[in-house]
Amino acid sequence: MTSDFAELTYPTGTARPDGPLAWAGYDAARAAAQDRTGESESVICGTATIAGRPAVLVSFEFRYLGGSLGEQTGDRLEAAYTAAREQRLPLVSLIATGGSRMQEGMRALRQLQRVAAQSAMNRAAGLPQIAVLRDPTTGGGWATLGAGADVVLALPGAQVGFAGSRVRPPDADPTAYTAEGQYAAGAVDAVVEPEQLPTRLGHWLRLLTTPTTGAPEPPRALGDPAPPTTGWDAVGRARSPQRPRAQTYLDAYFDSREPISGDRCGGRDDGMLCGFGLRDGRAIAYAAQTGTPTRPAGYRTAARLIRLADRLSVPVLTLIDTPGAANDAAAERAGAGAAIADVFTAVAASRVPVTSLVIGEGGSGGALALAAPANTWATPDSYFSVIAPEAAAAILKRPREDVPDLAGELRLRPQDLVELGVVRGVVAH
Repeated sequence: MTSDFAELTYPTGTARPDGPLAWAGYDAARAAAQDRTGESESVICGTATIAGRPAVLVSFEFRYLGGSLGEQTGDRLEAAYTAAREQRLPLVSLIATGGSRMQEGMRALRQLQRVAAQSAMNRAAGLPQIAVLRDPTTGGGWATLGAGADVVLALPGAQVGFAGSRVRPPDADPTAYTAEGQYAAGAVDAVVEPEQLPTRLGHWLRLLTTPTTGAPEPPRALGDPAPPTTGWDAVGRARSPQRPRAQTYLDAYFDSREPISGDRCGGRDDGMLCGFGLRDGRAIAYAAQTGTPTRPAGYRTAARLIRLADRLSVPVLTLIDTPGAANDAAAERAGAGAAIADVFTAVAASRVPVTSLVIGEGGSGGALALAAPANTWATPDSYFSVIAPEAAAAILKRPREDVPDLAGELRLRPQDLVELGVVRGVVAH
C-alpha cells in the first residue's frame, strides 16, 4: 500500500523492571511479543507515500499485546503527530487495538490524553487526520485515534466499539459493534474493501490537501431553462419528479468525489449528501440536500463538513433542495432546532468561500441554513420561500383554493428572488 516508508526515530528511556506497576511477567510478555512480531512496540510510525501522496503513517501491530497502548506507545504516537506538524503532512492511522495496556495501569490510560492533545494541535495547524479501522478497533484507540479523526474508514466486518467483546453486556446486539453498525450509526464515513483501500486513501489525501482557490462557481442549470410564469408554476416545477436532483448535479460538477457520512452523534440522513470532490484537479467540499425533509442528523453532518472544510481551507458548495426541515416528533426529540442552528453558525463563521445554489425547493429556514448570505444562486426550476404556500394558507386561515395565489404573493420565483436581492442571479443552462 505504501512506498518509501521511513520509520521515525522514537525517544528512548530506561524502564523499571516489569513496568510502572512492577506487574509480574510483563517483561517476559513483551519479549515474547517481540519474538513473535519482530517489533518492539505495538505501533510503527513513519513517513510514507500512499498512492502517490505523502503522509505520516501510524500502523498498529495487534499481535504485539493486542495492539494495546502503553507509555512507549504514547511516545511513538506523539512523535508521529509531531512529525506531521513539522513536515506539514496529513496523518493516517491504521488501527488495530484492544485498548489501553492493563500491565501499566493508569499510566497507560493517560496516553489517551496525550493523543488527544497531539490531535488537537494538528487540527489547529490545519492538518487532516484519516483513520482506518481494522479488526478489532476498541477501547481508547477507537475513542481517540479512530473516532477523533476527520475521516473514518473501516474494513468490512471489523469489530469496532468502545467496549471490547469480553467486557460488553452479555445481551448486547453484536451488530452494533461492527464497522457496518458504526456506519449505520453515523460514526464511520465509509466501509472500504481491503483491495480498494490504497486507492481510496490516496484519493482522500488528495482531496484534503489540494483545495481550490476562490469561491466555487455555481453549477449550471440542468433542468428546464425557461423561467416560471407564476409563483405556483415555480412551485410545481420545483416539485416535479422529473427535475434533476443533487446526485445529478454532483455527478456533472465533479470529476470524482468521496463521501463523508454521519453526524458522529448516532445518526445518518440519506437526504443530505456531504463530502469532498475534485473539479479541474482541485478540491471543493459539498453539502447537498436531495429534495426530502432534512433531518437533524443531516444538518449536523453538514455542519461537520463545513467546519472540516474551513479548517483545511477547502471552499464549500451547497445545493439547496428541501421542502423544509423534518418536523415530526422524532425530529424534535433529536434536536432539530439546535441542529439547524449549528448549520447557520457553521456557514456564518466559515472563513473559506461558500457558494450556494437552489436547485429545487427552498423551504423556509430548513433551506436557508445552507445558503451563503452573499453568494446564493438559483436554477430556473427552483423556488425559495419563507414558507410553503400550503402552510401559509393554513396559518393565515385562507381556503385551499387560495394556495396558487399565495404562491404569487410570496414572490418566490427565481426572478423574484433576484429582484428582492435574495439570490445573486439565475444560473444559465
